[in-house]
Amino acid sequence: MENERRQSFRDGSSNPPRMEVHQSWWAMNGVGSGGREWSIEEKFEKIAEAGFTGIMAHLPTGQDAGLWRRLLDEYGFSLGIHSFPRKPEDMTELLREAKQFGVLYVNSQVMDSFVIGQAAVELLHGLVEEARKAQIPYMIETHRGRVTQDLHRTVDYVKAIPELRLTIDLSHYIVAGELTAAASRELEMAGELFDVLLQRTSAIHARVSNGEQVQVDIGPNGEHPMVKPFMKWWERGMSCWLNEAKPGDILPFVTELGPPDYAITEATYKREDRTEISDRWQQALVLKRLGEEAWEHAQANRGQ
Repeated sequence: MENERRQSFRDGSSNPPRMEVHQSWWAMNGVGSGGREWSIEEKFEKIAEAGFTGIMAHLPTGQDAGLWRRLLDEYGFSLGIHSFPRKPEDMTELLREAKQFGVLYVNSQVMDSFVIGQAAVELLHGLVEEARKAQIPYMIETHRGRVTQDLHRTVDYVKAIPELRLTIDLSHYIVAGELTAAASRELEMAGELFDVLLQRTSAIHARVSNGEQVQVDIGPNGEHPMVKPFMKWWERGMSCWLNEAKPGDILPFVTELGPPDYAITEATYKREDRTEISDRWQQALVLKRLGEEAWEHAQANRGQ
């Protein structure tokens, strides 16, 4: 029963549990150099050169499926996929296709924020059950504008559903609660609720919010004052995961910096003229380094 609850991503080996650092494909939208967006092949090459070991994207379909399968195999990448269900039946075919394609896991942002209370519990339980029948690792993302709209109700859902596993993205609750670096008391109170969620960590999405914007530039070495609490939460989630992990288990850490309108741009009314004020690709590399640092700390403190 415990293994069913954990919904582990396991490679079948006897290797020690490990973290894999993945890049969000959505975060690669518009990324390139010399005034030109990189091609699919170039993006795979750059992601591999940077030391990532996988990608999170939509499930490739049609003509894209063959290209993606070739590139994933060429670079030895794992693949996790997004989904946006409104009811358990929305996942039946996708889960089957995902397993056939060989994805590592399926992540859901569950629609929508107006489903609350017992109806939300039943929806989430049905989704978890659908994934259990499909025998594929599955988690729900902590995301605003979804069933997981706010921190308090998501804590209630976790308490109501022992099998519920989470993709942790706390930037949504930081910006929704306007929790800034100066709000030390509020951050401490939120941290107590975050801990309930972090005990169900099955993946982590890396993005730092300042409490006013969902995603900000944190500096070339993570100098932003909100980096410290985020790293503490990431490390806590990693430690919770490690306490349950078995040989061959994998924890995905996904750098996920969205393009405009997530990314802040210079003032303009024309969508095609928007210029980002931050280098998203370089910031992804900063988040990657910070995630690896948090993982090292979690490993070093394991069992303490």
